[in-house]
Amino acid sequence: MFEVLVYLYENYWRPDACPDHDQLTRKLSAVGFETDEIQEALVWLDGLAENAQAYAADQSSDSLRVYSTAEIDRLGEDSIGFVSFLESAGVLPPAMREMVIDRATAVGECPLALEDLKVIVLMVFWSLGEEPDALILDELFVAPEERLIH
Repeated sequence: MFEVLVYLYENYWRPDACPDHDQLTRKLSAVGFETDEIQEALVWLDGLAENAQAYAADQSSDSLRVYSTAEIDRLGEDSIGFVSFLESAGVLPPAMREMVIDRATAVGECPLALEDLKVIVLMVFWSLGEEPDALILDELFVAPEERLIH
């Protein structure tokens, strides 16, 4: 599923630039994605679209997030740490954080791989028509061992 999401991010600049589900399914199949993977991604994207609508209504600036045991098990320590890092850096407001957590818990993997969480964060920005700043893109795409220290 994550390969489909990355493909959509790279090929469609915003969600509304994507064709309808039937046409998108045909395009993704033609590129070589499996039907099950495509359907899983489309269902996941529908949930993301619902969250994006709710995001517009909830722009609260302060909140404290306490993770349930089930969320900790599902997300894993690395993913929760990364979400906390993005929050403390001021790039992931509470409503977006909740979108990330919702979409991360919608994935069947347990615990969620950090690389998959990074794709989810990227897709949340994409769904809202927002471009993360360059430093955040670096965090999302560049492996720590490949970073150059100046």
